[in-house]
Amino acid sequence: MDHPQLQFPLFIFFLGIYLTTMSTPHLVSMVKKNHTSVTEFIFLGFTDHPELQIPLFLLFLLIYAVTLVGNLGMILLIQIDSRLHTPMYFFLSNLSLLDVAYSTVIAPRMLITFVTENKAILFNECAVQFFFFCVAVSCECCLLAAMAYDRFTAICSPLLYTVIMSRRLCILLVVTAYLCGFVNALVQTSLIFNLSFCGSNVIDHFFCDVLPVLKLSCTDAHMTHNVHFTLSSIIVISTVLTVLVSYLYILAAILRIKSTDGRRKTFSTCASHLTAVTIFFGTVAFMYIRPNYKFAVNEDKIISVFYTLVIPMLNPLIYSLRNKEVKDVMKRMICGERNA
Repeated sequence: MDHPQLQFPLFIFFLGIYLTTMSTPHLVSMVKKNHTSVTEFIFLGFTDHPELQIPLFLLFLLIYAVTLVGNLGMILLIQIDSRLHTPMYFFLSNLSLLDVAYSTVIAPRMLITFVTENKAILFNECAVQFFFFCVAVSCECCLLAAMAYDRFTAICSPLLYTVIMSRRLCILLVVTAYLCGFVNALVQTSLIFNLSFCGSNVIDHFFCDVLPVLKLSCTDAHMTHNVHFTLSSIIVISTVLTVLVSYLYILAAILRIKSTDGRRKTFSTCASHLTAVTIFFGTVAFMYIRPNYKFAVNEDKIISVFYTLVIPMLNPLIYSLRNKEVKDVMKRMICGERNA
């Protein structure tokens, strides 16, 4: 492969897949201990109205297809144009891979529940689904923080940007993001799925999310929920603070620019990232930083759809529609194809 800009995201992505896959047998063995009465869960799904099943299936299938095309297309754009072989687009490549990964963890099984009567998922499969989902979401939080630091360096220290944001540092930041996601997912999955489940096995949701699963435990899940709340808070708060501090420095640097046009151009370099951060962290914080796991099911389903399916679809659109460099590459590709 002749494109180092793509080699590293793929290496990091498959490194994460390798780590999680190697841990899966151990994970499955850990979650077999205490669930003697429950061998599978039943999803209630997104809605219990039969007349909505097919329209929703078509809608979410379209969203998933756009997600795959948009994110894989973004990776392709970054691969083929050498002007996009920069740290910012290195992080964006990994963001696109993560969006494909965690929407794929959720969407296919969700789509199956719309068109078949089989809404069951084995206990161990539920644990593995949650594990991979937790890895991907945790990684995305860390990756968005790394992208904020990248924008801070580019705007506040432009002369030292290439020195500070070296290839080694970029790889280190991405590997750290994957490792944080892996550790967080391993701890949470081990605690949640080692609880006893001996009563109802009906999950009032469309995937194995933490709050609906904890609700079914027939043992005291208070400590497990506290651990989940603490770990989620640490990841979200630390990454949000990184983003906020970075953008405070960026704002101060922008305000020092005298010309209005200069301010606008400087701010436009981070507008896409700021939009993606606001949407993602807003929904994730609402879902997972809550001290009480009594929740409104219908509201949570809608919000879960937003951050598991809609946000991965929106990210490549946000970065392509609001990013001049990406739009220029797309125009060159289209014009080149027409000329050919």
